Amino acid sequence: MHGETRSQVDDPRLAITLAGGGAFGAAHVGVLQVLEERGIRPGIVTGTSSGALVGSAFAAGLDGDEIERITRRFRWNRIARWTFQPRWGLLDTRIVTDAVTRLLGEDPRIEDLPRRFGAVATDLRTRHAVTIDKGPLSSALRATIAVPGLLPPVRLGGRVLADGGMVDNVPHAAARELGAERVIVVHLHAKWENVRMMRTVTQTADLANDPSVVLIQPEMERMAQWTMRDIPRLIAEGRRAAEAALDANRRVPWPSSESGLGRP
Repeated sequence: MHGETRSQVDDPRLAITLAGGGAFGAAHVGVLQVLEERGIRPGIVTGTSSGALVGSAFAAGLDGDEIERITRRFRWNRIARWTFQPRWGLLDTRIVTDAVTRLLGEDPRIEDLPRRFGAVATDLRTRHAVTIDKGPLSSALRATIAVPGLLPPVRLGGRVLADGGMVDNVPHAAARELGAERVIVVHLHAKWENVRMMRTVTQTADLANDPSVVLIQPEMERMAQWTMRDIPRLIAEGRRAAEAALDANRRVPWPSSESGLGRP
């Protein structure tokens, strides 16, 4: 997998966008596995929070089985530990750098990854979404997972950055910024989404009507969001949702056949 030439196999105009959602992000693993099995190879990856964690592994060239093994072994203490100087948050995420180095052998710069990658964070001063597509991967991941009050914000490029899900939990616009003409969007859907989430609900309704988008919505009902007990079920649900969405898309003309989508 790591030895493949990405320019020969990936579609540089096809992106996958992975939403945030804590442990729900394990569903993304099942989606990536189905894409791999069907020969659909996005050359651009964007995500926020747990979606960025999974997406970064995919952008770094790991395959679906490798990402599943990592996900099944994942524990929250791999990305944060208690701090006794809780100025910005109760936990310290500098351990992410160690985790990335352990996994990839280094802390790579985002622009050197095999696939284009953007982690979406929130600029706490402007309340606008920021796409981090350059610099150390661990810094981008620390920023996109930074839940105010729990995980400390990260200073990058003169900005103070935190969890991108605060302003855009389905960051497909970031994929367009990085050059995507077509986007596979994975929205971690929950029937209990409340009024505060209506902006996301409206956004996904718009995406469902966009012919350049394939919307995949794993159902998170009765799944645990902040413990790892449902990881196998979440991965299986990601697979189910991806297969259903891609099968339905076969009946809809896709702007390009390069990605394998829209085949009769």
